[in-house]
Amino acid sequence: MIPMRESTMTVMTDEKRVMFEIYRDADDQGRFRVVYFTELGEHERELEIASAFRGEHVFDGFILTRERFQAKSAINSILDRLNSGEPVGQAEIERELGPFMP
Repeated sequence: MIPMRESTMTVMTDEKRVMFEIYRDADDQGRFRVVYFTELGEHERELEIASAFRGEHVFDGFILTRERFQAKSAINSILDRLNSGEPVGQAEIERELGPFMP
């Protein structure tokens, strides 16, 4: 009988993620918007990326694909608060989105 060896291999997770950015639009009366870069189609990619880069960066990161619906709901809530004039800092955004981020 061959003795069992203990495995020293680390299990790697291959979790899919969605890259996003929350920004203040330079063209849309200063409204706060979000762009999900990894979900953009080929025809809209250049326009959306250009719009985000012209805007004022607020927050960016990755959300887990399996949590994307809940994460997008949380992001929309943050956008609503920002667009109504409520100050929402990066630490608060990170805290609210933390459960959905890798």
